[in-house]
This record gives sequence, structure tokens and C-alpha cells, in this order.
Amino acid sequence: MMRTVGIYVFDEIEVLDLGGPFEVFSVAARVKARLEPGSPPPFQVFTVGRTPAPVTARGGLRVLPAYAFVDHPPIDLLVIPGGVVTAELKEPTVISWITQAATRAEVIAGVCTGSFLLAEAGLLDGKRATTHWEDLADLRAAYPRVLVEENTRWIQDGELFTSAGITAGIDLALELVARLESPTLAQATARQMDYAWGNWSKDTPGT
Repeated sequence: MMRTVGIYVFDEIEVLDLGGPFEVFSVAARVKARLEPGSPPPFQVFTVGRTPAPVTARGGLRVLPAYAFVDHPPIDLLVIPGGVVTAELKEPTVISWITQAATRAEVIAGVCTGSFLLAEAGLLDGKRATTHWEDLADLRAAYPRVLVEENTRWIQDGELFTSAGITAGIDLALELVARLESPTLAQATARQMDYAWGNWSKDTPGT
């Protein structure tokens, strides 16, 4: 079964919050094609912006969204990265889109301060969640109905997943590959990325 993975992109997005999960899901599709020739791809990953205009990530990296709010394909796995989200939290169209996309998604994942956007949309009310260690206190203060936890790479509460900062988004994405596809594919993906995740060994099939 192929799942679409839609990743929201915006000005001041943290580069690895976007690039980490994007790489995991795209590499997982490539690895499965080599391990199981002829099998359908497990993931189709794409970016979604508020508009089709380029956005500028932290550090000045320019990113061109593949789709905009008005024309993207259905999203099975919604990924909301972090970064400087102050402006995004004040945009009703952004919060409305997240809310609507989440109702149609099988899984919703927030990376780093992307948790703030999920919380603003009301999706984390009464849910366990985490974020970057620097922002834990702010998340608790701003959204007292969220059950904020620390000292963890990622947390699941139902269909909602949140991760700690930056590189933790890679761990979360690999976990989602393991759950939605198989631990074997997740381990092979980590091996292909040369990323020390879980218990993959030098004998894990790669590409």
C-alpha cells in the first residue's frame, strides 16, 4: 500500500526538520524498490506551501513547494516541521489547513516546534507530546491542555506523533516507516542513510 507523505514548508523552517523526514521516506521507497523489485512504492513524499511561491528556510536555503494549500494531493501522513513558527501561529489559513489536513490523514507527525502548530490547531489537547528541549516550558505555558513530556526522542498518542528537536525528526520518521511498512525496511533505510538508529547492524540488507 502506498501512502502519500505531505510535509508543510514555510519561511524560517528548520532545514533538517524538513530534510530529515523527507530523506527517510524517499530513501525508504528507493530501498524497497531494490529489495523487492516490482513492488509498489511504500511512500510518495512531497512538500506543501501556503502558496506556490518559494520559501526561505533558516540559514537562507530556498525551497520551492511542490504544491500549495489549494492543489495538493490527498495526504495520508501529514508532517509539520518546526523552526521559527511565530508567524505561522498567527496565520488563520495555516492553522485551518493543518486542522483540515489532519482530519483526513491516517497519521499526523510534528517535528520539533512543529508541535506548537499542532497545538494551536487544537490537535494536541489532552494528548502527550514533546518538542525541542529549549521550547518545552514555552509549550507548557502556551498550551496548558497539552501533556508535555521531556527526555524523549519522540512520543505517540493515538494517530499523533511528536518529536524532540531537529535530528529527532529522523528517528520519528524511521519509526513511522517501521510501523507503517516494516522494521526490516526501517533498518535498511537507516543503514542506507548511514544513520545509527535502533539496532541495525552491518548485516542489515542495504542497497
